[in-house]
Amino acid sequence: MTVSKNIIIKGQHSKPILTDVFYIENNQSKPIIIFCHGYKGFKDWGAWNIMAKSFAKAGFYFIKFNFSHNGGNVEQPIDFPDLEAFGNNNYTKELDDLQSVMDWMDSNSELKKEANSNNISLIGHSRAGGIVTIKAEEDNRVKKVISLAGVCDFGKRSSTTGDLEQWKKDGVKYVLNGRTKQQMPHYYQFYEDFMANENRLTIKRAVSNLKIPYLILHGHADTSVLVEEAYQLHQWNSNSRLEIIEGANHVFGASHPWNSKSIPEHLEFAKTKIIDFIDSKLNNS
Repeated sequence: MTVSKNIIIKGQHSKPILTDVFYIENNQSKPIIIFCHGYKGFKDWGAWNIMAKSFAKAGFYFIKFNFSHNGGNVEQPIDFPDLEAFGNNNYTKELDDLQSVMDWMDSNSELKKEANSNNISLIGHSRAGGIVTIKAEEDNRVKKVISLAGVCDFGKRSSTTGDLEQWKKDGVKYVLNGRTKQQMPHYYQFYEDFMANENRLTIKRAVSNLKIPYLILHGHADTSVLVEEAYQLHQWNSNSRLEIIEGANHVFGASHPWNSKSIPEHLEFAKTKIIDFIDSKLNNS
């Protein structure tokens, strides 16, 4: 298996996008999967690397990356050494980062020896479930899209928690990262960016307008993004496929760090459902 880690892609917002690719080198054109991590996440979190290898073994060209302002950097792509960048992240930056990765993929002649750029699927976990759905609705290079424990509404999350007027006055508010114990800054620009781009960032609009196959995967025991959000997404697009995994939590049984060499049972089940979905010919088959 060929694994290339921490490829530097130039982003649109002054910070690089660190990218990984996984594939079996055999000079055969493979379907591409691009995976996007969620809020307070990163490409090397938990079992994502094992998941990437598993997709590659199944015949896919798998790409995952760190959003440019996720809080990591080139020297330390895991966790959050750059809290200033984290505080200046927003939804439109993440959409631009995904655009940059797709443009890099399109212009990479070496990649095209092993990957089929006409067969691209996007997977977004948690917050990125909304990001990939919006991008899929607006970019015809995307052929299928998967929401993995994805959110249904950026609006109710755009102010995170606390008093909006106080946030505006202070310019910043903080959310505790329970694992790292860091106080994660959220600058007021996050809310301003959402309000300035509210129509584009309305997940309901994107989901309702999707013309491509759409899979919604969610754990029934998810306490971070409740399963009701998956049902709401499915209601907005009657052609979508909904899969609720009994007993699965928000990260499908994984944790960070993940020291096992095996993929968690619920994540393995989700992976199988994704492969079946990408390989299927019809949206509702």
